[in-house]
Amino acid sequence: MKKIQAFTKDDFRIVSKTPLYKGFFTLNKYCLQHRKFDGGWTDTIEREIFERGHAVAVLPYDPVRQEFVMIEQFRVGALEAEQPWLLEIVAGMIDEGETPEQVCEREAQEEAGLAIQRLIPIMNYFPSPGGCTEKLHLYFAIVDASNAEGIYGLASENEDILVHTVPEKTALDWLNEGRYENSATIIGLQWFALNRDKLDSL
Repeated sequence: MKKIQAFTKDDFRIVSKTPLYKGFFTLNKYCLQHRKFDGGWTDTIEREIFERGHAVAVLPYDPVRQEFVMIEQFRVGALEAEQPWLLEIVAGMIDEGETPEQVCEREAQEEAGLAIQRLIPIMNYFPSPGGCTEKLHLYFAIVDASNAEGIYGLASENEDILVHTVPEKTALDWLNEGRYENSATIIGLQWFALNRDKLDSL
C-alpha cells in the first residue's frame, strides 16, 4: 500500500470566515485554500460549514444479562425516513469545561437512568466531515441493566426517550439486517462483535 501523504496545518489557509446563522446550531461560510497532492495549491474554495460542537456516544452493555441498553427517540434530521423515531445508543453534546468521559456519565443517567461501572474508549471520528465540524467520541460502557426501562430525557430540552434492553444476539442480528440508521450505533456494535472475546483484557 502506498504511504499516506502527511499534511500539517501549514498546508491549508483560511482566507475568510463569515458568520451566516447562529441559533441552536451555527453556520459559517469559509473561503480557504489547501495544498494539493502534487505540491501546488488549490484555487480559493467556498464552503458553508455546519458547526455544532463535539459529542460523545456510548454503548451500554450488561455482561451478566448479556444485554445492551438502547434508546428510541424522535430525530428531526430523519424526517424523510419511513418513521423518524430511531433506535440509537446514548449520546450527547460536550459542554464547555467537560471531558468526554464526564459527558458519558451524565448522558447515561439523563437518557437511560444508568450508572456506568466501566468505560472503554472505542474511537474518535468525524461523522460528516464534508460539511460539519463535529467530532464524535465513541465509548463502550459496562452497566447493570437489571432496572433499565422507562421514559427519560430532560423536559427543558423537550426530550422524550424510551429505554430498551436488547439481548446481545438480537442486537447483532439487527445490525446484520441493517435495522440501525445511526453511525455511532453501527460502529459501536461492529466494535463489540470484533472484541467480544477480549473485553476483560481491554
